[in-house]
Amino acid sequence: MPRSTRPLMLALGVLLPFAVAAALYAFGRSHTPDYASSLFGRRGNDANELKAQLGSALMGIAIVQLLLALWMYRRLPGAGAAPRPVHTVHRVGGFAAFLVSLPIAYHCITAYGVQLTGTRTALHSVTGCVLYGAFVAKVLVVRSRRLPGWALPAAGGVLVTAIVVLWYSAALWFLNGYDVPGL
Repeated sequence: MPRSTRPLMLALGVLLPFAVAAALYAFGRSHTPDYASSLFGRRGNDANELKAQLGSALMGIAIVQLLLALWMYRRLPGAGAAPRPVHTVHRVGGFAAFLVSLPIAYHCITAYGVQLTGTRTALHSVTGCVLYGAFVAKVLVVRSRRLPGWALPAAGGVLVTAIVVLWYSAALWFLNGYDVPGL
């Protein structure tokens, strides 16, 4: 890449994740919620149950992704060097996580929008927007060879943390009878 375009690419790489999160937030705040919307033909509590199940699957994928990343970067104690297929499995897992997240996010933003009325809903809404900004950041960072070594683990860490917070504030909340400690 020519030197003259590097600052532009760096600015894009920093601003695009924030722009994605901000756009989702703006849409969710201005969108009129449709509480009767369905998710794969399920409505109301049935849709929420399906989202809790999909969210739990997403959480499982995120844990596997974290373990694979630790293995690839030799941070998994006692595991040694990761064989080449681990890199492929990690990439496929990331794509699967993205696909699993889409129906959950679509239903959340169309049925509820971004709500700031209570601690749990505000945390969940804002973190949902951050999740897709983190996805964008992770894809951009993993493709760049010019960023500092901490950028990739930081982007991946934000992504995994967002998934954990979303699971805790919605899937666990639903599966635990509309209650979780601290929220």
